[in-house]
Amino acid sequence: MSSLARPGALVSSPRKARGRRPSARSGGRYLPLLYRIAGINALLLIVAVAVTVVVLAPGRLSALARSEEAVVVLAAVAGVILTNVFLLRRVVGPVQVLTAFARQIDYSNLGQRLPGAEPTSEAGELALSFNEMLTRLEAERRESTGRVLRAQEAERLRIAQELHDQVGQELTAVLLGLSRVGARMPADMREDARSVQDAVRHSLEDVRRIAVELRPEALDDLGLASALAVLCQRFSRRLDLDVAGYVAPDLPELPAEVELVVYRVAQEALTNVARHSASSRAELALTRTGGRLLLRVRDYGLGLPADGAPGTGMRGMHERAALIGATLTIADRSGESGCEVRLEVTLGEQR
Repeated sequence: MSSLARPGALVSSPRKARGRRPSARSGGRYLPLLYRIAGINALLLIVAVAVTVVVLAPGRLSALARSEEAVVVLAAVAGVILTNVFLLRRVVGPVQVLTAFARQIDYSNLGQRLPGAEPTSEAGELALSFNEMLTRLEAERRESTGRVLRAQEAERLRIAQELHDQVGQELTAVLLGLSRVGARMPADMREDARSVQDAVRHSLEDVRRIAVELRPEALDDLGLASALAVLCQRFSRRLDLDVAGYVAPDLPELPAEVELVVYRVAQEALTNVARHSASSRAELALTRTGGRLLLRVRDYGLGLPADGAPGTGMRGMHERAALIGATLTIADRSGESGCEVRLEVTLGEQR
């Protein structure tokens, strides 16, 4: 399998690949691995026997002394062994390459492929099958992740509506009732009534904030640019985090799924900045570069943790990015403090 060269050379669909016979891929046949190994060993055995006969035959075909004959025989045996090892390594080397590749597969990123898988040997067939397996796993993971995230968003929407329509209205009614009751209370009890009113008012604000975070109305009603602007303002106002936001004016119309992923990644990135970075300022920028949409969220804080272990938020961002075929990178900023989250989406090729 000396030809493991072209990345992602997958020509068959997963369903067709399952029941396919090995030789059906290329239209031609190759010498099976068993026969090649047997042929190599048979050839080397013939060479070894011939050397032995020439050196040790009773007819003294060799003019060498006994000690010299022993050296020649040992040298021939060593040569046969080394040649055998060399040839067998050439034969089974591609299998070792495949084994090493399988061991280092990152199952959180199934986009990797064994390069140059060609149906020219059993190892090539195995490499093609392995690449096809990764393709099936990637598609199935993307589909299952999409179902989970869509169900999650539907549940977020339901809870947000419940909070807004039921809990919010009930708290508003309680607030109005307290206002009427407080007006009829004795003067020495009105201060207590106002304290209760303030507590209810703060609870109502919290309910509204949670409802907005669960399902941003601005994203549904006004679009991604306005939703990101509201997001930056909310973080700046609530968390004392100076967020400088910029959205390019020439952005194309995006599918709703892409807009939601971009918004959720930006939301999670700013949440991580507020919780973990100890930074007082952050930058959010959404721009278009050629055929790619680029979201960047930068901070000037502590950077990534030393152990580098991704948390739930980071894994969630990676899953959302994979859902639309985007690339997400989270890394410390080179030579500076803080870290940067980059989400790159290829326009017109979202999955």
